[in-house]
Amino acid sequence: MGIFNKSTDTKKTVGTIEDFMSLTRVYFQSVLAVNLGITNIRFLPDVAHFKRLFKIPTQAGKLGLGEKAAAKKMLMQDYGLSESYFKEIETSVKRNCRNQNDAQSYTFMFQAFSSDLMMLMGNLMQWKLRLPSFFKGALRTMTEKTIHDVCTKPVWKEDDVHKTATAVKQYKERLGYSEQWMCEYSFTVLMLAKKEPKQKPEAKTDSKA
Repeated sequence: MGIFNKSTDTKKTVGTIEDFMSLTRVYFQSVLAVNLGITNIRFLPDVAHFKRLFKIPTQAGKLGLGEKAAAKKMLMQDYGLSESYFKEIETSVKRNCRNQNDAQSYTFMFQAFSSDLMMLMGNLMQWKLRLPSFFKGALRTMTEKTIHDVCTKPVWKEDDVHKTATAVKQYKERLGYSEQWMCEYSFTVLMLAKKEPKQKPEAKTDSKA
């Protein structure tokens, strides 16, 4: 179980893909709260869950300040993210969200962007992901090259890959994320996927009496 499914001890259970994505959503929802002055926490489901789970106090009477700082600290400590990762999220949110309706649209767009990006990266890097984790540097370089291809290659042979890559490029332009940010995001998810235990196939049962 990860930190968002904690029971008593959170320190030994950090590091799942679900946790990483949840913390990223907490961060950009907290930025939304601060920028737009959102006071109704029901509009920020991930922040609400995070705030209750870790008992984050409201700073200066403003929703989002304490939650943003706490989420950033966890993301940097547990996943080694750079300062630019957070700056790009803040720039993207500021550029795209001027009211709460924009915030809802942004959330849906980011989820679609994340889903399509990771599906595409998993498809394009299948054999490369079989490399042992100690080839981390090589995997990072491969991820950077694949992201660059996704952002610059005009045509892909497979129709489904071409369609998804086109969608990812459109999301990238609308949201305003750089290749560097996409690489940091997807590389973190890919490395976490390598660490997660594979599900064992269910044993067949003998139906004979």
